[in-house]
Amino acid sequence: MYDPDPPFRAVRRRDGCLPLEDLGLIGDGTTAALVGLDGSIPWICLPRFDSDAVFCALLDHARGGHFTVAPEDLVEARQHYQPDTGVLVTELRSRTGLVRLTDALALRSGADLTDDMPAGRAELVRSAVVVDGRVRLRAELEPRGGGQAQALFSGLEVRPHRQPGLRLHLRANRPLTGLRSTHELRQGERLDLVLSWGRFHRHHRFDTDAMLKSTADAWHRWMRHCDYAGPQAALVRRAALTLKMCDDWASGSLVAAPTSSLPAPIGGIRNWDYRYAWIRDAAYAVFALRRIGFDGEADSFLGWVLDAFEHSRQPRIMYTLQGATVPDEVEDGELAGYRGSAPVRWGNGATDQRQHDVYGEILDCADQWLLSGGEIQPALWAGLAGLADAAERAWRQPDQGIWEVRSEGRAFTYSAGMCQVALDRAVRIGERHGLPGRIDQWRAAAEKVRRTILEESWDEKSGTLSAHLSGGGVLDASLLAMPMREVVPAGHPRMVATAEAIAQRLSAGDGLLYRYLHDEAPDGLAGDEGAFVLCSFWLVDNLVGQGRLEEAGELYASLCGRASTVGLLSEQIHPTTGEFMGNFPQAFSHIGIIASGVNLQRARAASRR
Repeated sequence: MYDPDPPFRAVRRRDGCLPLEDLGLIGDGTTAALVGLDGSIPWICLPRFDSDAVFCALLDHARGGHFTVAPEDLVEARQHYQPDTGVLVTELRSRTGLVRLTDALALRSGADLTDDMPAGRAELVRSAVVVDGRVRLRAELEPRGGGQAQALFSGLEVRPHRQPGLRLHLRANRPLTGLRSTHELRQGERLDLVLSWGRFHRHHRFDTDAMLKSTADAWHRWMRHCDYAGPQAALVRRAALTLKMCDDWASGSLVAAPTSSLPAPIGGIRNWDYRYAWIRDAAYAVFALRRIGFDGEADSFLGWVLDAFEHSRQPRIMYTLQGATVPDEVEDGELAGYRGSAPVRWGNGATDQRQHDVYGEILDCADQWLLSGGEIQPALWAGLAGLADAAERAWRQPDQGIWEVRSEGRAFTYSAGMCQVALDRAVRIGERHGLPGRIDQWRAAAEKVRRTILEESWDEKSGTLSAHLSGGGVLDASLLAMPMREVVPAGHPRMVATAEAIAQRLSAGDGLLYRYLHDEAPDGLAGDEGAFVLCSFWLVDNLVGQGRLEEAGELYASLCGRASTVGLLSEQIHPTTGEFMGNFPQAFSHIGIIASGVNLQRARAASRR
């Protein structure tokens, strides 16, 4: 549970790895790092989100590499963020003293995080202060594969063996004897470390307090735009900060997660690289952030989606952060995987899949872009109109669906629903702006798709809409998302019945939901998985749409209660143990926190009128 002032607890390891719940996130809009409860940084990719990992003990605690600042004889620790910032504090207690470690990816002094431009300094700040007693504080920097260190006047130059073109520079306020050093410190004394890449700051004034303050100030200025006073307000604000740390500030794109190859479940092979930008994730992020006051980020995402579409000249489901093609998927045999869950993968093999929902995602983004004051040029409209025509042809054809199954394609109901969204939004845009196009044909096709979903995917025997247009009663939690995309109203009798069936038949217990049941809907991969967090937030939204506000509020509170003490959520949750699974932190899950909170807030306000 999110706790801005958590108690100390013992540092746990499972199979040599920290639980995902014991990791915090820091970011600067270009990359992100995970900071462990033990004072380690077991994950960062440099210089960008999708670059090679310099530290990835997260995926192999013995060989992955890390950057650790911690007292010897560590007994217990706790983590919390400085309020409304991306500055993380880890307090580490040894047998002889207490250390407060403050971590941040530094931001430029005076940075405006609403600008579409880089704000990071390409510097990681780690400042450790002895609060009580005395400690032997160890500092260890070990890039994956090792590195060569050379003494410089102001610190060490480090060249990672696996990335010889990447020059790192480590500065400190105390002498460094190498990549491993130990410092005897008493109360009030400190060890400040700054790791730089890109341009060096070796001759600049070394003032970590000023760097941390300017970073916190930049976050505070950004959070002044947050407009939310609904349930779980503190966690919603934290979710907005998490999404901002998953955002590439210069391009406006958003990584699905800043990590790769975290398994769902432990020991399984469902280990994917999420450090890329999915069109659907950007679309959902737009919905969430705009509704709590972050119009600038929403507009940046929308602009990036349309730019990527124009650049590729075809609708892809995902892109690199710069809008290019995602690299081919490769397996890394050198790393054991998180808790031994091999293989580790880089790149994503789903990039060339057919997923028809992309038509609706792009056109819905275009519609929102125009509603927010954007302009549409003839060439862009021609491309969007072509997408509407493609959706009209594709909605009955098999694809791999929203969950990117690696089995033979099916005609998924959700995919058909998003084709309906594409047609509907093309009609809206064309009529509102007086643009040329097959407006009447798109309108008729949109209604045909909607009618087909309600009639042909309906299974009378099971009393539910089905995962596939052909019916059959197989369930898929993605059906819960159709009311949010205005395909079928939440209060429609067949949607109400479907939501109830999903809540019962896909239940993983205590409000958690599976995406689908693998014995009913094989996806081409061995093994099962955990409960998918976003699906439960979709159920909250359906309950709100049905007017069942008390039930919705209870479910929402229980889901929010599953966040870690620093307010983070993973992609999936183990239904029995409550452990986090899958890539972490997952943008989708934090989108759910925001969107469902807003829906609940607005419905409660309307009910009181």
